[in-house]
Amino acid sequence: MEELLNILREMHPDVDFEKEEHLIDSAILDSMDIVSLITEIGEEFDVTITAADIVPANFNSAKALYALIQRLEDEA
Repeated sequence: MEELLNILREMHPDVDFEKEEHLIDSAILDSMDIVSLITEIGEEFDVTITAADIVPANFNSAKALYALIQRLEDEA
């Protein structure tokens, strides 16, 4: 989880990603952020986020993102 938080903090150092649960709904993350996240998560965690995984529920919080990463790691 710490690796993910570091990636997120590099993008938006002013956001408390451990508490924020509306990253998409509150427009904290935009489409360019999502593209960057997909790339960085893929490199850091060696997983592939598919188009089917790119839904707001998976990106609204660091917890949701980390759950997605864990699921993808388990499926690999």
